[in-house]
Amino acid sequence: MTRIMLLLAAAAMVLAACSNSTTSTPPAGGGTSSSGAAGGTSTVQVASSPQYGSILVDSQGKTLYLFEQDTSKTSACAGPCIALWPALTATGAPTAGAGLNASLLGTATQADGSSQVTYNGHLLYLFSGDANAGDVTGEGVEGFFVVSSAGNKVAAPMATSSSSSAYKY
Repeated sequence: MTRIMLLLAAAAMVLAACSNSTTSTPPAGGGTSSSGAAGGTSTVQVASSPQYGSILVDSQGKTLYLFEQDTSKTSACAGPCIALWPALTATGAPTAGAGLNASLLGTATQADGSSQVTYNGHLLYLFSGDANAGDVTGEGVEGFFVVSSAGNKVAAPMATSSSSSAYKY
């Protein structure tokens, strides 16, 4: 029930974004950044999820996702998509937290000039529907998946279908 409410709230945000009278599209890396206040670097950490095991989170414990539609290091998420799925960006080199393979952590410059954080070659995103640290409500929604500590998409713990979601990019 909570997931449905969060998805409905996110859908309402998409509708509000689409009803805006401007036609400009936010840049790929233009979403909320999880940059640290002091050094301007993003910290990617490992957290334990009851549903998915060891997963990637930002410095506030918010779950990180990959987008299957991304090609190489170019984000396919723009417009209403980036409003719901803000890119994890960094000004400077991102920092690897404990349990993370630092050699898999990097950045990719996006069209707007921002540096989107990558792990194991995947661009990383947050989900606006995740209200609290440890939430994983974006798992499997329209091609976004939680990232394991190994840097791969996690397998859903249960057979659920998100393909009928209201999100269409």
